[in-house]
Amino acid sequence: MPFAPARSARAVALAVLVSLCLSTLALGKDKDDDEEDAATTKPALPNLYLDIRTIYSTLPAGSLSIGFSAPPLLSRLANLSSLRTLTSPSSQSLSIDLPLTVDVNDRLSVYGGVSGATSQAGADPWTAFSIYAFTVGFQADIYQQNGGTFPTITVQSNATRSISDAPLATTAYNTILEADYALDADETRGLLAGMQYARVFVDTPLARVNPDIMGYVGGYYQWDNNWKLTGRFGVQSFGGAQLLNLTPFPAFTQPIVRFDLDRMDNDDNRLFGITAQIAWTPKPSYQLTLRTPLYAIKN
Repeated sequence: MPFAPARSARAVALAVLVSLCLSTLALGKDKDDDEEDAATTKPALPNLYLDIRTIYSTLPAGSLSIGFSAPPLLSRLANLSSLRTLTSPSSQSLSIDLPLTVDVNDRLSVYGGVSGATSQAGADPWTAFSIYAFTVGFQADIYQQNGGTFPTITVQSNATRSISDAPLATTAYNTILEADYALDADETRGLLAGMQYARVFVDTPLARVNPDIMGYVGGYYQWDNNWKLTGRFGVQSFGGAQLLNLTPFPAFTQPIVRFDLDRMDNDDNRLFGITAQIAWTPKPSYQLTLRTPLYAIKN
């Protein structure tokens, strides 16, 4: 048995060598995993884009329209030349909204920007294009469905201030609360229900615009090629507006319809959108909107 200790020593040495190799491989794998984890958890920059909206709208005589947005109403009020102008002919307008938007994360977006318009009323020529308001606001998911049974709840709120030097300068507050119930795991089809509350304040005690309240239901479907169609159908109740002791814009409760066709990318970023809206005021008021976001940063 003279060689037993030597064989034992060699066995121990071999075992130590194998252990060192395995340890090195494990450390190398851990290092690679750490690097991969660091790469995957590296925070991405938020989406940053100019959400350009070009809006063509028509309004029948003697009416104001709020609908799903306030600019047509603010534009008409801002363009009234005098408090003595107590009649409002039918009109059409072309406006542009330029909100700079930041998608902070998948739950919160904030935005702010200006709106400009040119309009034509009655037999008058088109007015010169001018900036008439600026807007700040946010959109936030206060609850996300994520495959559960309770729908995603989203709140969108903004404040719009007219910057026209016309006598009827206004401040508008608009808030929408919407429930989105997805019918599949990919959230490519679902049902919608929501309410909107809009209030406009005029910078004079001689004029008053009463609240506008709207309730609606709808749904959406997104095809495999990332085109998405959304429809909303609701009822809008507007309390009317008073100038002096008269009511040139009477109250109404009428239906409203809106369709959105959007082209999305694989990460649900909007690349292009078109919106058609019909609001009875009580006569039909039409609005067509093109959305062409310009991305500075897109994830």
